[in-house]
Amino acid sequence: MESNYEAQIEAILFTMGDSVEISKIAAALEIKTSEVKEIVQGMQEKLEDTSRGIKIIELDGAYQMCTKPEMYETLIKVAKQPKRQVLTDVLMETLSIIAYKQPITKSEIERIRGVKSDFAVNKLVEYQLVEEVGRMDTPGRPLLFGTTEEFLRRFGVDSPEHLPIVGPEMIEEFKQEAEEEVTLKSND
Repeated sequence: MESNYEAQIEAILFTMGDSVEISKIAAALEIKTSEVKEIVQGMQEKLEDTSRGIKIIELDGAYQMCTKPEMYETLIKVAKQPKRQVLTDVLMETLSIIAYKQPITKSEIERIRGVKSDFAVNKLVEYQLVEEVGRMDTPGRPLLFGTTEEFLRRFGVDSPEHLPIVGPEMIEEFKQEAEEEVTLKSND
């Protein structure tokens, strides 16, 4: 039964993050505080092994699970890695369509792009740039998508109505770029 207590204590300390008073652990497990101390002491001994990256410390009548100092360098390497998501051309194209045509269904996005857009829309939802804003009142009731406040923050726009206007000269420029891209790909 003691190993079950170990698992429960481990779960409590991991989940709580901060220190947890011995009396609270004892009450949760319905055992004496002296038993909690004994079980935690055994856990601490097991965690001393160099193959483990965590330890349990005692802080003024409470226990806390924390990282061993020798692991800090590795943690810093992970923490320094950029967390910003990369918006590929496909994601930017899909996001642009949603931003300018919202609310819009996936099938409308696919009709404009000419390809399936499930992955791109799901990624944009995951990045919190796009969200479901309702359902269309037609058979099948397809989902409608629109941009989020995070989209507005990231792109420095205060409202979808203030997105840059795409004028005829920009459309012509886009057409020329697309034609050049097609020419380059056909020459490959």
